[in-house]
Amino acid sequence: MSRREPSCELEKELFKNVYEKTPDYIKNLDLLNFDNDGEFTFVLKREHLYPHSESNPEGLNLLEWFANYSKEAKVSTAGIRGPQNILYPQDTRFPINLVGIVLATLAKALVSRGKHEAGKICKLAGSEVRYNSDLYLDAIARIQASQGIKTIVPQGRKTIPIWLASFLCFKLDLAGGEYITSSHGISVKTATKDLNSQGSQYLPEESLEFVNKIQEIFDIVENEGSYEIKISSNDNPLIDEKVMESMNDGIDLYVEYLKAGVAQDLDSVKKMNGQLFVEAVGGCAYRTLSRVLEKLEISNKYLWNNVEEDPFFHSIGKYDTDPNGNKVFYDYSVDATVMAKKPNGERFFPIIESLHYEEKLKFLPLGTVVLITDPDHDRLTVCQIEAVGNAPNLDELGVSYIHLGEERVLTIYTANQAFLMLMDYRAKQLKTHGKFKTHPRFMIKTTASALSWDEWARANDIKVVNVPVGFKEIANIMKKVECQIKENPEYEVKITDVFGEEINLGVQPRLIFGGEESGGMIMGSENLIESKSGRKAIAMREKSATEAIIVASCLASKLEAENKTLSEYLNEIYEENNIVAKYDVREDIAYYNESEPDIDKLKQAKMEGEKQRTKNDLFYLSLAIAIKEGKADLEGVKSLLNNTFKELNFDNLIAVKFVGDGTYLKFSDKFVEIRPSGTDAKTKAYSGGSNLEEISNFARILGNYSGERTESHRKLFSEEFYENSKDVALKYYLNFVERQ
Repeated sequence: MSRREPSCELEKELFKNVYEKTPDYIKNLDLLNFDNDGEFTFVLKREHLYPHSESNPEGLNLLEWFANYSKEAKVSTAGIRGPQNILYPQDTRFPINLVGIVLATLAKALVSRGKHEAGKICKLAGSEVRYNSDLYLDAIARIQASQGIKTIVPQGRKTIPIWLASFLCFKLDLAGGEYITSSHGISVKTATKDLNSQGSQYLPEESLEFVNKIQEIFDIVENEGSYEIKISSNDNPLIDEKVMESMNDGIDLYVEYLKAGVAQDLDSVKKMNGQLFVEAVGGCAYRTLSRVLEKLEISNKYLWNNVEEDPFFHSIGKYDTDPNGNKVFYDYSVDATVMAKKPNGERFFPIIESLHYEEKLKFLPLGTVVLITDPDHDRLTVCQIEAVGNAPNLDELGVSYIHLGEERVLTIYTANQAFLMLMDYRAKQLKTHGKFKTHPRFMIKTTASALSWDEWARANDIKVVNVPVGFKEIANIMKKVECQIKENPEYEVKITDVFGEEINLGVQPRLIFGGEESGGMIMGSENLIESKSGRKAIAMREKSATEAIIVASCLASKLEAENKTLSEYLNEIYEENNIVAKYDVREDIAYYNESEPDIDKLKQAKMEGEKQRTKNDLFYLSLAIAIKEGKADLEGVKSLLNNTFKELNFDNLIAVKFVGDGTYLKFSDKFVEIRPSGTDAKTKAYSGGSNLEEISNFARILGNYSGERTESHRKLFSEEFYENSKDVALKYYLNFVERQ
């Protein structure tokens, strides 16, 4: 396998660290040679299941790998993610590795074969730009072909965005798809996002089906000593590029979808005097989005940055010191909204700072809208160049910004703020076209997203369905709505959300917005979207930065014509809709350095971090479960919290609820949600309300709490109840997911 040359000193340092920390027996592994274009067989041996040692030189320690992999499958919110050895992808010490990809792909293929008629299974495989993505794509396609599964891949097996893979799974009625990505995660991370026949990410029970199949394979290996895995030739006719080539990678179909939905006011974009600036973050956005914009005849209205595909993402988010100032390679990811602290305590945007916009945006005029996507092109961050004199207004609105020289600033909107503007614009767009009242409207949002969205929805007679974090949860509600529409088209659609509230969406409702505070969104179509075979959907199953960019472009053109900034428009929304909860914050607590190149240190640090994450989670989760099960009352919990966090006031707390993947504290004037990351040793604390300082304190203090049980916590319920609360919570979550 050819090696990539480092593009800069930082990447060279990363490669050097990885090389030095990789033992010789890993470097010398030659288990799966995908440079061999012909058919071959990989024999999985009993020895592979156990650790490498002098007495077991073929050891891969797959039993330990699988234990961690299956644990991740139960809780993962967006594919089973993890770091990989970017230089030696057969390194099974890492969560994601070539052997693991092979096993998981085979297991999924066997599950599919058990559900579908032989010879009629067709899936899609795609990827973004991460290290070894082409190798993993090759492995997935060839293993599926060996199992008689037809695999559609892009022209030349090039990159496509995750939303396009999802879109095609639905539109072409495929059995599902495999997509290689780790969203906006650090460069050494990757994952396979499993897509079902709807184009939606797997729910935990779907993941557990193939995890159980891996266990069956391991049982055979243990009992019989080996198991043969066939890999097809690279030119197997079941690996098909012609389907995607014939439809221009699906772009023509997607443009039709946009024209039937959000792409209603493109004439105003065409008339813009200025241009929009698109930051591709070295991912797969340019290859697809540029062709979409050409088809829509608006491509001349965009400037681009970092369009070359690069797994190191042009050093974006990469530093040679960690947050404590230690000299070490450190990756902050490529989530543009992430804030961090410098050793002197100063808060800053590490990803934005590494983009060097003080130079790159220097010659662009005031009012220029900057649109930052991520490597798999599903998330969007919205920014704008404004005059420095607007800073006091921005502070009042809670809009963050950085200075671009002495005269200008770059506003950086949270997804909560940006998406509020986009959903408001979309509602006004529908009203202008006389369509808003043709259907009852509703929104699906994650509980961690802004309270301002709920307030705006109430003011516009739009129903809100709250779900746990993860776009698959949004897609799951869509499917429930569609099922009711299909079975009883003349009846009102009723949905129970994760808070346990039944919501009447009306007859033939339409989704005006589905999204989450982490930067992913989708908007529904007026007419139900049909697949090739006639399946119908109210919206697509995966967030799309292209759809978000089209809506943002239309909004930008409107504001340019009115000589308004985004911040002025945001303020108008607050005033028009009497929104009180204007502010939102998110506190990200990482318990270890994900960039640590020594896998043994990384595993140990992650394990210790997971313990801290779990203690923090269980402290709050046990309170929510205790109230739900009648083991405690709200007054007792309020007293406990007031005693534990004396610098905070819980007197106006009105509910403590488990919301599928975290604990939601509802106050009369704000909310706080404490949620353990489903993909890493991290805690996320979200808060929204009317007082920025207050919600910031709540998120920071509750999010960073050690989770240590206090005396009053122990008095409230037993250790056994505390320890079992996670299992009880999982049952409640599955009940929510499976409820029709």
